[in-house]
Amino acid sequence: MAKIDTIAVVYGSDSSEWEVACRSGEFTASRIDETRYNVYEILARFGKWRLVAYRNKDSMRVTFPEEARPEIDKNDFSVTVYGEKIKFDYAYIMQHGVPGENGLLQGYFEMLGIPHSGCSAFVSAVAFDKYSCKSYLRGVDYVKFAPDAFIRKGMDVDEFSARVAGELGFPVFVKPTDGGSSFGISKVKDAASLPSAINYAFSEGPAVIVEKGIAGKELTCAAYRDGDKVKALPVIQIVTENEYFDYDAKYNGHSQELCPAPIPESESCLIQDITCRLYGHLGCSGVVRMDYIFAEDGVYFLEVNTIPGMTSASLVPKMVRAAGMDMTTFLSTVINNS
Repeated sequence: MAKIDTIAVVYGSDSSEWEVACRSGEFTASRIDETRYNVYEILARFGKWRLVAYRNKDSMRVTFPEEARPEIDKNDFSVTVYGEKIKFDYAYIMQHGVPGENGLLQGYFEMLGIPHSGCSAFVSAVAFDKYSCKSYLRGVDYVKFAPDAFIRKGMDVDEFSARVAGELGFPVFVKPTDGGSSFGISKVKDAASLPSAINYAFSEGPAVIVEKGIAGKELTCAAYRDGDKVKALPVIQIVTENEYFDYDAKYNGHSQELCPAPIPESESCLIQDITCRLYGHLGCSGVVRMDYIFAEDGVYFLEVNTIPGMTSASLVPKMVRAAGMDMTTFLSTVINNS
């Protein structure tokens, strides 16, 4: 990789997660090594890409009022600031949801030849869709998958619901296949509630996955590449006051995120090993978080997060701190291994 001097942190998104993505992006930008890189913060939403702020090496952060934010030139991914054209050497993608998590933004940077954080366009597209990702992984023998059913908008919801009730039983989780932060997700305990839950999930996307509920400990673990090695961070156990780890539990303080997880070392090692193996199987890059249920009959894969939350209260920063690492050093490792 060529020497990186100027980094663009791209945040916001076209999805319901855009505000969370802004917080993640601002936190990430603030932790990138100010002695090594110039850092530019870009808010990208519905085709409008604007420079929010920048911080040159060993300098103060400069912000622009909303009405005077310079526009990004998408032809070569540059910006003109006070008459000077700035071209970015590297993109740190912190968009949760579309287009930053489903491969579209990655494809743009790959066509321009600009290195970026995280997974390739192909891997991002596969991993972002929950049903596609599970289908891609079903052949592995070191983790389990909850029985599921898939429906696309336009299909008969009532007929599908009747079939799911007979095949999966209850409870089930109804999820949009391409969303995050628990938007559009419902826990359904009876057949009568299933059609409305599916239609609610359709409000977030055109396809829905219904998964059989699995009882067990909810665990999450992240992995990243450091040179030739894939390394796992400490495991977190999530204990929620709510029915499940929904948006309210995630962002309004109704859960405990125990890090490191208070589980036997053998279980932690197993989760870390599965995470590294899935990371390699999918062909991931950057820092990626995997979510699981540890049930009586084994470990069940839930989903992969190729652009996990990166606020000070998010899961990955907690894992980094629990590992005894400095966040700035960790981000430099991610950047250098992209």
